[in-house]
Amino acid sequence: MKTTLPPPSAEAAAASEQLQTIIREEIQAQNGWIPFSRFMQLALYSPRYGYYTGGAHKIGAAGDFITAPTLTPLFGQTLARQLNALLPQTEGNLYEFGAGTGDLAAVLLQSCADTLSHYYIIELSPELAERQKQHIAATAPEHAGKVTHLSALPEQFNGIIIGNEVLDAMPCELIQYSSPHYQRLGVSLSDRHFTLTPQALEQPGLQAAAAQYIPPQQGYTSELHPEQYAFVHTLGERLARGAVILIDYGFDAAQYYHPQRSEGTLIGHYRHHSIHDPFFNIGLTDLTAHVNFTDIAQAGTDAGLDLIGYTTQAAFLLNLGITELLAETFPPQATASPDYIREAANLHKLTAQHEMGELFKVIAFGREIDVDWQGFAFGDICHKL
Repeated sequence: MKTTLPPPSAEAAAASEQLQTIIREEIQAQNGWIPFSRFMQLALYSPRYGYYTGGAHKIGAAGDFITAPTLTPLFGQTLARQLNALLPQTEGNLYEFGAGTGDLAAVLLQSCADTLSHYYIIELSPELAERQKQHIAATAPEHAGKVTHLSALPEQFNGIIIGNEVLDAMPCELIQYSSPHYQRLGVSLSDRHFTLTPQALEQPGLQAAAAQYIPPQQGYTSELHPEQYAFVHTLGERLARGAVILIDYGFDAAQYYHPQRSEGTLIGHYRHHSIHDPFFNIGLTDLTAHVNFTDIAQAGTDAGLDLIGYTTQAAFLLNLGITELLAETFPPQATASPDYIREAANLHKLTAQHEMGELFKVIAFGREIDVDWQGFAFGDICHKL
């Protein structure tokens, strides 16, 4: 049965058309072709019209997708158990990239009140930054003074860096194997319509990554993530003391580039529906790809960081006692209440194998900090990287 997707409002449709005009003009200015990574950058981050930089609400039940912090405060409260053990070993700063609606920040401000000196939010979207400020002012007003918004990376970090579903929002390269060569997919125009078009892969860095990861299998198409690698490497270079905790959905390289995963992982999200056309409602549809955690581990260690651990989100949260936290939140007589039933269902979604528990992973790096973390006490799978 065919699903009918809700149409965008007239205002949203007009914004999408403006963005499409911007992209068409750039394609024409670049001799009729731009790399897919550039198209994705424009679709997600163009000023005023990009998916993350426009004005529509993207996250939550009324948006296009749900994140763990918007699902339940248990996620942030459990993460805080790990942070409270780490922050005293640093200057006490938390740095959150891409803080979404501000839900995680509000919970961590409250749950880490005794160990936290300052909370920095690095946010590219002015609209999201404003929403974060409003949410924190409404839900954690006594801690709002600890929060500073930044639009660029600090020159140095001393504290704990958090990125929940940040890596998957970074533009990726699309690479296809066409015997005997790898090709770089890009976007061109056909009667004003956008179309994927291959060109010869000539960039040495991408050639090396393609040879390392992508099977030489006719027609095999997948993603490479040089922007993710550069981001994590830069964090490593600038981290004076502390840790980096990244939580996202993805695989180790052997799983990511399995011969049967021959069409890659790129997908769109629109009103909680999966979209397989990258040109559907441009600027109104989230575009995302899974994370290659082998490459992320390489980026951090190349920058001189210690690889602390790598595990599933389920193992990380269970190691930190999320089930005990749920029990502490509700007295025994409340376990039949609607609130308890809702939170128990949310906990299940965070940790169940067929929900977020297995697909989402947690990877952590450190510098001059204790490497014995409770979150990785059981179920560490670094050997798979």
